[in-house]
Amino acid sequence: MNTLSYKTVSANKATVNKEWVLVDADGQSLGRLASKVAKLIRGKHKTNYTPHVDCGDNVIIINADKVELTGSKWTNKTYLRHTGYPGGQKSLTAQEIFDKNPARLVEKAVKGMLPKNKLGSALFRNLYVYVGTEHGQEAQKPQTINLNDLK
Repeated sequence: MNTLSYKTVSANKATVNKEWVLVDADGQSLGRLASKVAKLIRGKHKTNYTPHVDCGDNVIIINADKVELTGSKWTNKTYLRHTGYPGGQKSLTAQEIFDKNPARLVEKAVKGMLPKNKLGSALFRNLYVYVGTEHGQEAQKPQTINLNDLK
């Protein structure tokens, strides 16, 4: 009997091809930007996606200070952290984090959409966020991607 057999090919560290991608956050909604960037970092847009391997791209986000939040999220959205001491829970609003460091707001949004394990930590190192239009990765020749064209 002649039958074709197909093998599922899993990507590994040696066979994965990582690219550099440039994303402009100007006028983008924070959550939609973060979910699309997380998909790029994770590699879910590639045909050889493997859940347990870092097969995503290196993403550079520029204009992080021009990201938008809808409604009253600037004042009502809170970010919690704990000092480790009893009664040490601290909270900051999105506006307070944005005033201190606008890039941190985008980083927190993307990091929350990555896996909470060692792979997630490794994937987060593939993200570079800059406040202005200048970035330090010109040598890598990043390819510009319009997030509105992605699904």
